[in-house]
Amino acid sequence: MQPKLSIITIVYNNVKDIERTMLSVLNQSYPNIEYILIDGASTDGTKDIIYRYKDRLAQFISEKDKGIYDAMNKGLSLATGDYLLFMNSGDEIYSTDTVREVFASAPGADIYYGETEMYDEDWHSLGQRRHEAPQTFDWKSFKYGMSISHQAIYIKRDLASPYDLQYKYSADIDWIIKVAKKASSIVNTHTYVAKYLVGGISKQKHMESLKERFHIFTKYYGLLPNLINHFSIAVNLARFYFKHHRTND
Repeated sequence: MQPKLSIITIVYNNVKDIERTMLSVLNQSYPNIEYILIDGASTDGTKDIIYRYKDRLAQFISEKDKGIYDAMNKGLSLATGDYLLFMNSGDEIYSTDTVREVFASAPGADIYYGETEMYDEDWHSLGQRRHEAPQTFDWKSFKYGMSISHQAIYIKRDLASPYDLQYKYSADIDWIIKVAKKASSIVNTHTYVAKYLVGGISKQKHMESLKERFHIFTKYYGLLPNLINHFSIAVNLARFYFKHHRTND
């Protein structure tokens, strides 16, 4: 029996990218997908595009929400699949066979994850994320930064709780860590599984996002270890940009 995957897309006023995201889901070769689309009452023509595919959606809501994670919680409450995947507007599943390949990589895992390719706003590839997906992953793996993209992780639905709405920009990190603490089987698919559009809300509100991340990491890892880990993050970041700068010179 092929597991059922609930894919949730949230969108607000993104007429430029929504169809590309939707088609990356709707064109999957894997047959057992429930596609849920949550729109925040868009006014720019986004809903007109969504309506073109409405008969292929399991659920579609268009109404005002209290932010990105409130919209995600609406999607979670509607999901009936064995697994969850969030593929937000602007991002894509990597290829038409990706979902099939993920579930073929190992049977019955609690979490599947893979690598992410980054894209700019004109959809030109920027290559792999600076944080490569770790060879092995558990709830402690985020201590040096978010090493797996939200779009690149498939999670068993019965392990997932609602997003904590006290966090406006980094609730996804808190959510994944909570799930990973419960998981007993975590599988690295060793393949690219997602394409990510750079420049989401956590980038636009970068300082606020960093503060939230620090709070979340302190909650799970402790203050002193978190301070030490952040020093390591800063050193590694400096090395990365120095190397990148030298390469481009």
